Amino acid sequence: MAQRSNTRLNVKTFDRNPPDHIGVLSAAVLMAVGGFGGLYLLVTTSRPFVGQRWLFLLLLHIAVTGFVIPFVRFLNVRFTRLNRPLPSGGVIVRQSVWIGVVVMACAWLQMLRVLTPINAFFIALAFVVIEVFLRSREIAHEREND
Repeated sequence: MAQRSNTRLNVKTFDRNPPDHIGVLSAAVLMAVGGFGGLYLLVTTSRPFVGQRWLFLLLLHIAVTGFVIPFVRFLNVRFTRLNRPLPSGGVIVRQSVWIGVVVMACAWLQMLRVLTPINAFFIALAFVVIEVFLRSREIAHEREND
């Protein structure tokens, strides 16, 4: 991470646009375009048999993950303190994949007609709890290395 020193405040600040974030954002564009394009082709040209349903879920996951990466990055940049390094691109992708998995699970449950708001809430809550535990462990490990 590129560090800069603010001479007036004597505080280390970190680069808010690391190179791995640029790569993640460009991959997000490709994922979103490919995922939504594939979903459009799938929905408009095929019948909903088993193979097409699995392909729908896969393309939905790719599309949603690619679509939310910029928003997840924005939230990470916005809520990370200036004197702390930004989460890596891998963390941003992982958090976006969790969102994609939640949307995919909700879509699958809706196909079976068993999705309720309570189910969706607890599925999302489970992934939020997992991510909070993972992130707290990573932050503790980063502080040990400083």
